[in-house]
Amino acid sequence: MPAVDLLFTGGAIFTGVGAPLSGHAVGVTGDRITAIVPDSESESITDERTRIVRLDGALLSPGFQDAHVHPVGAGVEMLLCDLTAAGDAGQAIEIVRAYADANPDESWILGGGWSMDHFPGGAPTRALLDAVVPDRPVLVSSRDHHSAWANTAAIEAAGLDASTPDPVDGRIERDGDGFPAGTFHEGAERLFDAVRPAIGAELAYAGLLRAQDELVALGITGWQDAMIGSLSGVEDIDAVYRRAVAEGTLRVHVVGAQWWERDRGIEQVEEMIERRDELAAHGAPEQYALGTTKIMVDGVAENQTAAMLAPYRDGHGHDTGNSGLSFIDPGFLKQVVTRLDAAGMQVHFHALGDRAVREALDALEAARDQHGATDGRHHLAHLQIVEEVETARFAELGAVANIQALWATHEDQIDELTLPFLQDGAEARQYPFGDLVRHGVRLAAGSDWPVSSADPMDAIHIAVNRIAPGEDYEPLGGDHQRLDLVTAMAAYTSGTAYVNHRDHDTGYIRPGYLANLVVLDPDPFGLPREEIHRSTVASTWIEGAPAYSRTA
Repeated sequence: MPAVDLLFTGGAIFTGVGAPLSGHAVGVTGDRITAIVPDSESESITDERTRIVRLDGALLSPGFQDAHVHPVGAGVEMLLCDLTAAGDAGQAIEIVRAYADANPDESWILGGGWSMDHFPGGAPTRALLDAVVPDRPVLVSSRDHHSAWANTAAIEAAGLDASTPDPVDGRIERDGDGFPAGTFHEGAERLFDAVRPAIGAELAYAGLLRAQDELVALGITGWQDAMIGSLSGVEDIDAVYRRAVAEGTLRVHVVGAQWWERDRGIEQVEEMIERRDELAAHGAPEQYALGTTKIMVDGVAENQTAAMLAPYRDGHGHDTGNSGLSFIDPGFLKQVVTRLDAAGMQVHFHALGDRAVREALDALEAARDQHGATDGRHHLAHLQIVEEVETARFAELGAVANIQALWATHEDQIDELTLPFLQDGAEARQYPFGDLVRHGVRLAAGSDWPVSSADPMDAIHIAVNRIAPGEDYEPLGGDHQRLDLVTAMAAYTSGTAYVNHRDHDTGYIRPGYLANLVVLDPDPFGLPREEIHRSTVASTWIEGAPAYSRTA
């Protein structure tokens, strides 16, 4: 065969499935992997023009793919009032103060990234913001984007007061007199949409490019954007991606999940099909496609909007009348999913509570009863609490478990805002990844960034250990919910490639596949389990070209 352009040698090779190969080299010609040969034969496929990449014991892996991420919103927030670095409430408030002082001409202070566990009951008050920015509206999203924190000026600008009712899909935290206290959960966040400034097209575009740099540096060469609609003030995320494709600045491949508006009806199915087909006909479908619909079935457990089979408890351990929110009537959900499945649209469910998981699986079962098995590759994301009886249904229905493994450990948000308010025994059902694997369920993996770190190796460490680095508590859910390293790596590579319908040319190291690759140093397979987090990205390669190097 002709000499290759690029040769990786001197390290183990994770091919996307199974134990890594040792003693082999990988050759790349143009944008494709063209050879995997024993090291002893590598000279036969090289010449003086071949670029040799010596791994020196590092691991070569397929590029990571994130199955659930929000890059445009994340990048925009990095360019606005970014609270993600705050370690406590005081630091968050000081970041707001410093940003407002540095940007005196901004009419609203916008941004996000605050953590619910930094504030009593997960609900910061308007008074905290009023103390540092009394004269301009402030509106900042929580890290998980299921709540917003506003000052009095923002509340008044939106025309909200004690008489404002909670929306059907959200909740307003209130003072004793009923006036909004400053935190707005789920659908209540949208009460500011009519008055908050929209994010301009240039800022949104800059946000995508900033986020792309961040993700490529983490070894991510493709993703599924979990909300193609409006997010964090960006009115049209689809337009941002289309511009990047047209201008040649989108370096990765992206599947866009079109947002299902829960206050609209079944007519959205035809609109989504039309948008998908129009893009496929006139765009670059191998780089950016719209064949997925994102449906929020429920909320999140920390603000008690995740849909549960049993009611939440109060601070004294007594049952409340609240079992969370199903954002879409289960019967209507079945109709929607059946129509989408018939049209060849993939469904990407947000399903966090055990009732939400059941409702999503019931909808997939209804579609299968109607059409038989299809190649929809539908997937359920988050899966914080899953009844044991439901885990086997994933494989039966061909559903993929889209895991955010970084969350599967004890930390303040789950230990202080979630577990104390759930029924006895709920801790054992948190993120039951091991049970899913034992039932033969396919896994994909994602971050939900900017909800949490986008670093796949941080998440893979937790998937394998269920304990954060440096901590000594018991693994959340028990040892039996841990994944082995091969399974966790596969979820972030070949697993997400499968979900993205890109397993024909990405997600594996195989001849003929795109040379989307990541070099991990040190090799995580050579580290003790509790040190996997030490493995970081040395370089990222996209279609055979260097895209990131930590030494550059």
